[in-house]
Amino acid sequence: MSSRGIGHNGVGALVFHTLFTAFIIAPLVVIILVSFSDKGYISMPFDGASLRWYEAMLAAPELMNAFWLSIWLGLGAATLATAVAVPAAIAIARYRFIGREALTALLLSPLMVPHVVLGVAFLRFFSTMGWTGSFIALVLVHALIVVPYSLRLTLAAVIGMDRDAELAARSLGASRWISFRRILFPLILPGVVGGWVLAFIQSFDEVTMTVFIATPGTTTLPVALYHRVALLTDPVTTSVSTVMILGTMILMFILDRVVGLDKVLIGKK
Repeated sequence: MSSRGIGHNGVGALVFHTLFTAFIIAPLVVIILVSFSDKGYISMPFDGASLRWYEAMLAAPELMNAFWLSIWLGLGAATLATAVAVPAAIAIARYRFIGREALTALLLSPLMVPHVVLGVAFLRFFSTMGWTGSFIALVLVHALIVVPYSLRLTLAAVIGMDRDAELAARSLGASRWISFRRILFPLILPGVVGGWVLAFIQSFDEVTMTVFIATPGTTTLPVALYHRVALLTDPVTTSVSTVMILGTMILMFILDRVVGLDKVLIGKK
């Protein structure tokens, strides 16, 4: 009786997860299919496949400029966030000091504050400081909101590493810097790289906050798509979305190969 119940629950769980996965993937599949439409508007089904909207995407200077700005923005924000996350993770994992919990909460707080609230706050702050339209200011803001993603993976790598090699190097006379550069950092490098990749993805895809602070000279690709959808209904948007979907899948595959998605999603060591 018990085995029959277990078998029934197993089949039910399999059906549920299959339907749930199909529900999530179906909109992405539709977007990819529509990007090959031969019609001048978004529709399903269509008569024949065409690459005209990918050609239109490459010929749209506002989209290409926004794409490259998003790339440079993601590179800068992810690198800056990683530079903050590595020493912070080592300090939080290795030492006990006054304000340790407060520092951890501060660095992870962007996960708890709605991005709409952050967008309005930074819009007011930039206007007061005269930083409106500054690319450097945009990099700093994006670095702020992606620090938690880099910190979580780096912190997990520091906590999970074996300290025997580092302690042996210190006992043989290696300085803190030498032991960090030759022992500690190579051991936590997979977590650091994984955190950097995840931070880059989050920065590249961010739109909720950026739409408040972006200017015509600092328009990112997601913001450009947001404005384009409000004005036009051609499938160029779906072709750009398809490229972003495939790019995110490639980066997530790299993240899985480097550090493992189980560590990112459930914290498994």
